[in-house]
Amino acid sequence: MLPIRVLIVDDSVVVRKLVSEALAGSEGIEVAGTASNGAIALARIPQLHPDVVTLDIEMPVLNGLETLAEIRKQYPKLPVIMFSTLTERGAASTLEALSLGASDYVTKPTSSEGLAAAIRHVREELAAKIFSLAVRQAPPCPGAPPSPPVLAARRSVLFERVDILAIGTSTGGPNALMELLPALPEDLPTPVVIVQHMPPVFTKFLADRLNSCARMPVREGVAGAVLEPGQMWLAPGDYHMTVEKQGTVVKLSTNQEAPESFCRPAVDPMFRSVAKAYGAHALAVILTGMGSDGTQGARHIREQEGQVLAQDEASSVVWGMPGQVVGAGLADAVLPLKAMAPEIVRRIAKGRWMAMQAGAGSLGRTQGEPSAKH
Repeated sequence: MLPIRVLIVDDSVVVRKLVSEALAGSEGIEVAGTASNGAIALARIPQLHPDVVTLDIEMPVLNGLETLAEIRKQYPKLPVIMFSTLTERGAASTLEALSLGASDYVTKPTSSEGLAAAIRHVREELAAKIFSLAVRQAPPCPGAPPSPPVLAARRSVLFERVDILAIGTSTGGPNALMELLPALPEDLPTPVVIVQHMPPVFTKFLADRLNSCARMPVREGVAGAVLEPGQMWLAPGDYHMTVEKQGTVVKLSTNQEAPESFCRPAVDPMFRSVAKAYGAHALAVILTGMGSDGTQGARHIREQEGQVLAQDEASSVVWGMPGQVVGAGLADAVLPLKAMAPEIVRRIAKGRWMAMQAGAGSLGRTQGEPSAKH
């Protein structure tokens, strides 16, 4: 297999050297070349034919956002990974880059890290994303028909009442959430809890951005907050977010226990806690993302007779997390992103109708099944 060719774009000589050394130690990756600004990068792409571009945000001549816009015009399918600083300005710029079509991002090592630690940080963070995105762009084998998704076997066709919507995502998640959340109605009768793999500062900016377009308020999770319908909570960076039943209410909890699947926040601890607190009344959604985080948590939800939906491969930036859930036979349905919100609303409405019918049946009454808009 040919190595994955990477073009490194950064105005700092030190950063270009650091990233080059980090990737040189990753088998299967080749540094095709470097560029000190966006204008030079655009000139070198047709010469070097990179498989992936890493792109700094703040550069002279042509900055990262301007360069990204041009790359998307000329090379719409070329994966671009933004190289961001772990600052408020870096977070805001990174989210803007993702909205403009960047494939993913990696945070730069801090100045307090030594050279060896900085190289290790870049190699661990960047190499995996390069492999994942390059594989995503690879054409399918000729003559190989796509395998049908493996759907979960259900004991009953009847839907339980849904009292919580839990969403997990990673690579491609910010844009997926920007499409999904505004499509959910403001009178959704369940709270929504979300884990997006992101560091501190970034999650605050993401929550603000989502809050500006969703029909329900979106906030970073706060320990002790009571879960109520009409609210969306996003796990804060560097904290696992879980739910805990206390008497008749369910509250949010946050902790800094060990990362899971190399992530904190991680989807698995949230899904496990949702399964424990809500049992069969949970609906979990796993969206685009790299790795397998969420699979074990989805298994816990299924064991409690909850429901699990997964985003399909065609609409995912990376079909790692949803693909693992589907491959394990834990998904009740596999859907394109644009169909996810209608299906969520339909299942929530169906569950409430079934619960109402069960109560009405004991009184000898029946009512017509609601449409999804209810």
